[in-house]
Amino acid sequence: MIEEGGDGKMKEETFSLNSKISDVIRDEAFSGFGRLLFPVDLALSPQMTLKDLGKALLWYSYVRPERTVSLVNELKERVLAGKTIFYDIYSPAEKAADPKKRDTGLFFFRGRPQGKTAILSAGGGFVYVGAMHDSFPHAQELAKRGYNAFALIYRVGAQTACEDLSRAIAFIHDHASELDVDVSDYSLWGGSAGARMAAWVGTYGTGAFGERPYPQPAAVIMEYTGLSDVTGREPPTYNCVGTADGIAWYGTMKRRIEGIRANGTDADIEIFPGLPHGFGLGEGTVAEGWLDRAVSFWQRQMKD
Repeated sequence: MIEEGGDGKMKEETFSLNSKISDVIRDEAFSGFGRLLFPVDLALSPQMTLKDLGKALLWYSYVRPERTVSLVNELKERVLAGKTIFYDIYSPAEKAADPKKRDTGLFFFRGRPQGKTAILSAGGGFVYVGAMHDSFPHAQELAKRGYNAFALIYRVGAQTACEDLSRAIAFIHDHASELDVDVSDYSLWGGSAGARMAAWVGTYGTGAFGERPYPQPAAVIMEYTGLSDVTGREPPTYNCVGTADGIAWYGTMKRRIEGIRANGTDADIEIFPGLPHGFGLGEGTVAEGWLDRAVSFWQRQMKD
């Protein structure tokens, strides 16, 4: 049974640009999972503030501290309102057997009751999980539009990351009624390494990564990754990337989308002039608004 948390007795102090990351982690509202709000695989200074977090997020650009502050405040407000914002995807026994599984879970940004479901995986080069820039903001915006968005914190490493994403898909499907979400026509979203995860699990299925088979996503939404494989089994795929990306060349992504289309599967790509790797939502750039176009692409694939 999944129970709603929050006892309404916590301090209602809000965070600011000058709040220390260590204070956010230790806040009572985030007891038991606060450390997973930030990359556990990076050695962040206890004195680092929310304003300076972007300096630690390797390979990312256009990190907006104001967005970071709004995210942690919104999540705390939801806890104070008695809502559950975090779910473990592994049992205590599984985490005891593999302590790395303690560094996993789902942050839930609730949309409409019985709204469609999106599962998001941030990038970080399979070295760390950059959720505060590469999945939390997207989930926050999707929830504003009525979608139920789950941001995954996963074990770094391509294989284990895909196993964790597959487990997240299984968890959400198996608990859909209790979560009050619609898993039909769900979508997988990801940036950089997270985009590879979305593409791999979307293409090969959860059965290839240790779970029983679950339905293929209606759409895969990918940002800035140089994945080139086309198998013929890809779900409908939306992609976006900048021409100044020194990590994921836009030409590779363009050829992959063309290959997916050649197999008769719907696929779109947006290429943004001058943008580097890791632009996230692209707020204040030529990419701003791409998320709504990606949502429209996803809606185009919905059957229910």
